[in-house]
Amino acid sequence: QVQLVESGGGLVHPGGSLRLSCAASGSIFSFNTMGWYRQAPGKQRELVATITSGGSTNYADSVKGRFTISRDNAKNTVYLQMISLKPEDTAVYYCNADIRRSPTDRRDYWGQGIQVTVSS
Repeated sequence: QVQLVESGGGLVHPGGSLRLSCAASGSIFSFNTMGWYRQAPGKQRELVATITSGGSTNYADSVKGRFTISRDNAKNTVYLQMISLKPEDTAVYYCNADIRRSPTDRRDYWGQGIQVTVSS
């Protein structure tokens, strides 16, 4: 069984910062791409940022220059550093990971989601 557990969300004023963490646990052979997605009320889930096992990153245009994704493979953890937060960043943020539990068992896993609210 593999679990992804997010932490670090909360309420922040516009212009503020937060750092999200997502730790993976369980029977893990290897990680591939990991990422963050978000879903605002009444909207579809959208990609925020991804990072490959080699460290290549990809960002949504709306967060470029403000958000930074990183990973610590030794800790099975992916991070999302968010600065200059805007009210439109308010959403439930989900961690995603492409994980192999064995050389032949490769699946997509999701965290339970964590609320980020940007409001004055």
